[in-house]
Amino acid sequence: MTKVLRNVLSIALGLLTTVSFAQDINVESRTRIDMSGDNDRQLTNQRVTTGVSFGGSNYQIYMSNDFNYTLGVDGDPTATVYEAYGSTDLMGFANLTIGRQALNYGSGALMSTNDWGNDRTTWDGMKFDFNLDNVEASLGYANVNGDMTGNEDYSKTWVNVSGNFSGFDVNVLYMDKQLGDADDSDAAMGIDLSGELAGANIMASINSDYEGDKMNKFGINYSINDDMSIMVSQTSYDEDNDGDFGMAGTNMDGSWDVTGNIGYLASGMDDLTIGLSYDMGSVSLGAALHTITDNNDDDYERSATEINLGYSFNDNASLGVTLISDDMGMDADDTYTYVTLTITP
Repeated sequence: MTKVLRNVLSIALGLLTTVSFAQDINVESRTRIDMSGDNDRQLTNQRVTTGVSFGGSNYQIYMSNDFNYTLGVDGDPTATVYEAYGSTDLMGFANLTIGRQALNYGSGALMSTNDWGNDRTTWDGMKFDFNLDNVEASLGYANVNGDMTGNEDYSKTWVNVSGNFSGFDVNVLYMDKQLGDADDSDAAMGIDLSGELAGANIMASINSDYEGDKMNKFGINYSINDDMSIMVSQTSYDEDNDGDFGMAGTNMDGSWDVTGNIGYLASGMDDLTIGLSYDMGSVSLGAALHTITDNNDDDYERSATEINLGYSFNDNASLGVTLISDDMGMDADDTYTYVTLTITP
């Protein structure tokens, strides 16, 4: 019996022991087939997430685990703790959560979980969710001792405030990073706005990373009828950035094969995206064309297309197929085909 298998059985035994006290159990099975290149690749990744929670009127304990296995590739399956936290009410004023948490705020450009990855991003620390009348506010703190940067103290603090004002949803996220002995502190900030205007849904996302590099996105979505809608967006990376905009571990930290989207681009680049979606109930279709230019290079042009097909078998199972073609700005022919089956009880 391998060490990994023993770990899997130990975690499973712990979950089974907890089940007798549990109020809620959830399981998600996700199978992704990667057929990159000329669609002759058959790399199948399987991830099963099991979670269990129990508690009372003013407290909750939650734990979930990811089991990852790649079919047809030598190597043992891996088992990791995805989330593990305790939560309690603080005299009706706020809710305190301590432990490992998966967090997504706003557009996800600054803080998100990288849901496509086998090792998904989580935060170890504490979070206060305040009970306010008109807005939702969260204050969080995470600390790591002896991290990979060599600093004895590496901490992050964040504040997120969201609410609806005059029909528009607004989200503001501020993140502060401190590197202990390095005596260095950096801050990132994002403002997201969305709402309906003149029969169309508009959105804006204005972001600055820890180094002060900027990325802005503006978009509009218009419903042609009850089933069909068209979308146009422009994502711009400031050409005056000192480096390239990026935040580690988010849903945009990578590209098609890592994050399932085009990911962050270099400074000075603009991504004009035009998309069309059609929803027929259990079947959904979508297509998007990316045209990328570079303000620092007038001759640069990159184009990418993505086509999505979704089918819902029932409330518990769905199938998704994604076809991607990207010339990478150099007449390349990078193609990806993903088939994803998701099952929840």
